[in-house]
Amino acid sequence: MTALAPAQKPAEPLAANGSPVARRAPLRIPVLLGILAVVALGVFGFGAKSGETSTFAISLRSDAVQFDPWVVSVRPTTIALGVVLVALAAWSIWLALRGRTSPWWLLALYGLLWASSFLVWIVAGSSTSLVDLLQGSLLLAVPLAFGAFGGLLCERAGVVNIAIEGQLLVGAFAAAVVASVTGNVYAGLVAAPVAGYLLGLLLALFTVKYAVNQIIVGVVLNVLAVGLTSFLFNAVLKPNSSTLNSPPRLDPIAIPLVSKIPLVGPVFFRQNLLVYLLYGAVFLLTWLLFRTRWGLRVRAVGEHPSAADTVGIDVNRTRWRNVVAGSSTAGLGGAFFTIGYVGAFGPEMSGGRGYIALAAMILGRWTPVGSLGAALLFGFASKLASVLSVLDTPLPSQFLLMLPYVLTIFAVAGFVGRVRGPAAAGVPYVKG
Repeated sequence: MTALAPAQKPAEPLAANGSPVARRAPLRIPVLLGILAVVALGVFGFGAKSGETSTFAISLRSDAVQFDPWVVSVRPTTIALGVVLVALAAWSIWLALRGRTSPWWLLALYGLLWASSFLVWIVAGSSTSLVDLLQGSLLLAVPLAFGAFGGLLCERAGVVNIAIEGQLLVGAFAAAVVASVTGNVYAGLVAAPVAGYLLGLLLALFTVKYAVNQIIVGVVLNVLAVGLTSFLFNAVLKPNSSTLNSPPRLDPIAIPLVSKIPLVGPVFFRQNLLVYLLYGAVFLLTWLLFRTRWGLRVRAVGEHPSAADTVGIDVNRTRWRNVVAGSSTAGLGGAFFTIGYVGAFGPEMSGGRGYIALAAMILGRWTPVGSLGAALLFGFASKLASVLSVLDTPLPSQFLLMLPYVLTIFAVAGFVGRVRGPAAAGVPYVKG
């Protein structure tokens, strides 16, 4: 057998002197950063009133060490942050002109500084608890992260999972009913992924076995989940709410010693079991997908299923397993709504978070760590909207309610162009 010749790179354009012409990286992201930096400097900085302060509580009474609230002068702080943001945006544009993309840490630092500038500006003249804001942001990111993990498990194997919304909803319903009937919150925690698994069986049946359009099947399953849970709520749960819709809730678990650390302890180590499961899930999925033979096979199926088939990988079996595993993971996230946060089931209580989870997966580049970061971003937006709704802020309350969804559209529209999903996602595989 003759060896294949190595693939040749396309010839680079040459300048008049014969030297290669540097290719410019896309300017969309750097220009967007520049616009946002100007907004931060002009509106949050020079637009702030002189003499105003923002107050942030950074410790709780149960912390081992107490700190006084952090009082920040709004105008000088936001101007300084705005100048740094302009510098970072200019650096990003300079890198793009030289044919280089902005590193991830630059984008992360930029986002952190921009959010800080906005927060200092919006809380001007008032006070809020920074601990409560960050703690709530992490908690609200739980269903988004588990939903995103469920989506990436499916798409890494080549199946687009639009049914995350339905999986979150049936998981929430099952957790509420089982925990109420048994009086055991952990029984409800087990029931949630089982419900997601059952919905995942339908998704795998139609998309993998019968090769039905994956987008259509996902939308239909979402409608099915909404209709079924709403009917059961009105017909069964509502008349028997004391016995079928009064589940116990997961109590916060304080990790000894570290939970007493100011700011860090309450945010990361004084949470309920779902948050700690989230910590383990992100490390486990990262290791499985990128450090094991199983992960290599899954990614091969999602990128080039026919090539994977030729080396002996059962493509459709892999897709079946990943779809039900991803659906179970999303169902586990649904338990957050009932036994992890609200304490009862309500119709359509997922509130479109399945679609936000899908956006978090895309923004996170189909990786567990990236998906978690995007989920935290959306969780922060949701918590910030609820915190600011009780403060006298210059933004209308309606805009604050729209903030998580506007951020979803803005983030995906601004950043998704820089990434590429699995090549075979959404394409049924029929063995020839």
